[in-house]
Amino acid sequence: MKLLFLTDNFPPEVNAPATRTYEHCMEWMEKGIEVTVITCAPNFPQGEIYKGYKNKLFQKEEINGIKVIRVWSYISPNKGFIKRIADYLSFAFTAFFASLFVKSDVIIATSPQFFAAVCGYFSSLFKRTPWIMEVRDLWPESIKAVNAMNSNSRLLNLMEKVELFLYRKAKAIIVVTDSFKKNISERGIDSNKIWVVKNGVYANKFPPIPKDEKLVSDLNLKDNFVIGYLGTHGMAHKLDFILKSAAKVNGNIHFLFIGDGAEKQNLLELKDEIGLSNTTMLPFVSKAEIQRYISVTDVALVPLKKSDTFKTVIPSKIFENASMRKPILLGVEGESKEIVESYQAGLCFEPENEKDFLDKLNQLHKDKDLYNKLTEGCVELAKNYDRKFLANKMLDIIKENVGAKTKV
Repeated sequence: MKLLFLTDNFPPEVNAPATRTYEHCMEWMEKGIEVTVITCAPNFPQGEIYKGYKNKLFQKEEINGIKVIRVWSYISPNKGFIKRIADYLSFAFTAFFASLFVKSDVIIATSPQFFAAVCGYFSSLFKRTPWIMEVRDLWPESIKAVNAMNSNSRLLNLMEKVELFLYRKAKAIIVVTDSFKKNISERGIDSNKIWVVKNGVYANKFPPIPKDEKLVSDLNLKDNFVIGYLGTHGMAHKLDFILKSAAKVNGNIHFLFIGDGAEKQNLLELKDEIGLSNTTMLPFVSKAEIQRYISVTDVALVPLKKSDTFKTVIPSKIFENASMRKPILLGVEGESKEIVESYQAGLCFEPENEKDFLDKLNQLHKDKDLYNKLTEGCVELAKNYDRKFLANKMLDIIKENVGAKTKV
């Protein structure tokens, strides 16, 4: 089978979408699938092209056997709605033309970003090839959740109509949470064409390891209880709430933020304005370095803005941290909370509730028996969200929907 995957995030980018796609593709190749990925020049999250790459009209490379085609797109930092839309549209346009020259039995387009799915539809139409829509976020609904756009705007209403059109036209829809399936089916889409393949982790790539003593020394973290946040600093993550709460934390608790995003500069300015001495903020690190940085943390912080929309998401950072036995301090309601609590892999606080956040943080810091119990829960959580199993499950769904009878 020849599989074409359309995505604007792919390694060497290190965010969750890039990792999910790459790891799934690697598993599929082991099953004899010929995979081609169409993406853009790596630039997330700073909007700056990575060293060794150029934003050319068309370029090819191979990453561990995966054929990768990179096309030109308008590149800008992840801030400003109009610039982001220009970025998304330009990628969809050039990716569509590139897709016409790739032989494929099935097309998968992942959303967000939303226009990659539009590209998938038109590519399937012109190539007369079935396409599957992967939904990693309910976009454009998530735009409303962060108030990035007037919820009554004509453009947003149009985008929602296009979203439903794409759901109807896709051969199958693969979502990352049960809540997403419920949301989409309740809006009139046949639930029998919606499949759930959640995020996960290769536990062997994120084993529990001792703290990296050199890093502890370099970051001046010795004898501190470290609360780590590794990921995008965006509007959805409400990290300004965390910084304001950090000002009220006493003792040897230290916050370590690693990553970039649309809100990073605002957060740095807020940190200076408050005068936080118990907080370190670093730029993003490469995939190869992530394990080292997780190792120096004691707790994984996973917050989102308080919104009904975010009750449907499951942040992927839960799984990598759980695999390394880092208890989760979760500020997300809904399905994520159910997972963390069912495995007893962390404590959950109400999003943007300062008192609840500080109470749960102090419990993790002071109650050693509780902390040790939660680390064991992390082991079970990671074991039951194994990436290899999930990738093979997704391949079974793909084969079933394109008529291939061979099962993995």
